[in-house]
Amino acid sequence: MTEPRDPDLPGLLLRTERDLFVPLLRDASDRDFELRTACPGWTVRDVLAHCGAALNRVVEGRFERGVFSPESNDRDIADRAGWTNAQVVDELERGMTEAGPVVAASGGAMDGIALGEWVHAGDVREAFGLRGAYEGPGLGPALALLAAVTRARETLPLTARLTGAATELTLGARRDDRKPARYTGDGATLIRLYAGRPLTGTRYELDGARESELNIF
Repeated sequence: MTEPRDPDLPGLLLRTERDLFVPLLRDASDRDFELRTACPGWTVRDVLAHCGAALNRVVEGRFERGVFSPESNDRDIADRAGWTNAQVVDELERGMTEAGPVVAASGGAMDGIALGEWVHAGDVREAFGLRGAYEGPGLGPALALLAAVTRARETLPLTARLTGAATELTLGARRDDRKPARYTGDGATLIRLYAGRPLTGTRYELDGARESELNIF
C-alpha cells in the first residue's frame, strides 16, 4: 500500500535544516565560502546563492520559462555576485523559513526542491570537512521525502534495509516488468546514491539496479 504524501514534510525538513545550518554559516569565514563543493564548478557561496534564489522563487511564485535549468541557475548566482556573504545567507534563511507552505500546497510538484535544498546543505558541510554531512536531525524527514518524490516520479522500485531501522523503506513505483531492487546500508549513503553524490569511503549493497539509475537530480 502506498503511503499518502505528507504535505507538511517539506516545510519540516527546511525548518529543521535552517535551525542547524544557518548558525553554521553565520560562524563561517569568508574563506570558507570560497571552498569547492561536490557540485562541478560551484563554490560554497555559489551553492548557497543557488539555494536562496530557488527557494525565494518558490516563495514569490516566479517561474519563468527555463527556470531551474543550468543556465538559469548560473544567472541567479551571477545576479548575486555583488552581495556580501551575509546577504546570501539572509536570503537563504528567508527561503527556508517561508517556502514550506508553498511547497505543501503544490501537491508534490515542488517536493524535490525542498529535498534538493537539504542535499545542498550536505554538500556545504562536506566542503567544510564536517563528519556526517548528509546526516543529522534532517535525515529522517529527508528519507521520507525521498520516498515520496521517487513514488511521484515513478522511478524504479527499490526496497531499502537501512542500518538501525526497524522497518524497510520503499522507494519508487512498481513496474510489472522489473523486480524491485534492494539496498542495504545507511540512510546517508542512500541519499548520496539518489542525489548523485560521491560515494568514496561508503559501504553498501545494491542488487537489481545500477547506481546511475537511481540519480533523481
